[in-house]
Formats: sequence, structure tokens, C-alpha cells
Amino acid sequence: MRKLVYTGFMSLDGVVDSPGGGPGEEHRSGGWVFKDLEFVEEAWSLKGEELADTTALMFGRRSYEAFASVWPGSEDHADYRDLPKYVVSSTLSEDALVDGWGPTTILRSTEDVAALKEGEGGSVFIHGSAELARRLSDAGLIDQYNLLMFPVLLGAGKSLFGRADRDKQMLALRESATYSNGIAKLVYDVRR
Repeated sequence: MRKLVYTGFMSLDGVVDSPGGGPGEEHRSGGWVFKDLEFVEEAWSLKGEELADTTALMFGRRSYEAFASVWPGSEDHADYRDLPKYVVSSTLSEDALVDGWGPTTILRSTEDVAALKEGEGGSVFIHGSAELARRLSDAGLIDQYNLLMFPVLLGAGKSLFGRADRDKQMLALRESATYSNGIAKLVYDVRR
């Protein structure tokens, strides 16, 4: 069985919207992970550590379109270039996929994601894709959360977790660290 991991940046009030402030990120505070915060290199170590466990990437349609316009030519993301990618979308067409960015498969439903998890292979990491992550979390498909929590309150924006009435979900803290600039690393396993 494959493990599905959500990795992302989150404000203290749970917003994951527009952290980098790039194309397709229209939040009024877009770029909040870089603004008004001292750069502390070790606070970003989680992103490098994840790479050793990443065997594939997963995106929702909007995140795929945003990342596909930047990541294939980015040296900062070169290690992701040839990894298999999965895009969960009911509307994306095959001819909209980017060439030269590793093999890409479109999954049309939450059931397709569940079937992928049942197959062979290593961990699949979800980048961005707040709406997709909410749907997969509500469906009980996410196995681990790798979060960098930023010391900022954004007040509004896309949240990783939905507000649907659902059964309690317990998490087990696997790893944590805090950094001098106020960022906290939180890695949680979903208890089954």
C-alpha cells in the first residue's frame, strides 16, 4: 500500500492559500512565507528531507497548472522533474499535460486516488492543492501531514481542513521542531 502525504505551509490560523505569491496565487497576503520573516535556513530543511521519501507527486488541477508553468524549468525543483505526477481532476484534458516533466496521469475521482494507494510503490506527496487535500482528508485517504506552521494570522483564505461534520481523526506527532524565526515544523501520522 502506498502512503499519501500532504506537505505544505500553513498560517497559525490554518490558511494555506498563496504562500509563495506566484502566478495563480491571488490572496491579498500572497507570498506570506517570505514576507516580514527572517530567513532561517534550517527552518526549510523539511523540504529537502521529504525528497528522500517522495516517489511521486500529486496535485489538484489548479495547483498542477500553476506549478507546471514554473517547476519544469526551475533548478530549485529539478529533483522533482522526472518523478511521476498524478493530477486529480474531472476537467483536465490529456492534451493540457506538460511535456518533459515526468510521466503524468490524470485521476478523475477520489476513488481513483484510493485505488492508487492500494497499488505498489512508495510515498506520494501532495503539494499545494488545498481543495484536493480537504477532499482526501475527509475521505480518510491522507496518511501523514508534513507542515511548516508560520507565525502569521491571515484571517481568510483556503484552509487545509474542512468544516464538515465528520468523525474525530486522531494524529500522532512523529516529529517537531521550532526555529528562531517562529516557524514550527510539525509532522503527524494519521492514526488508523
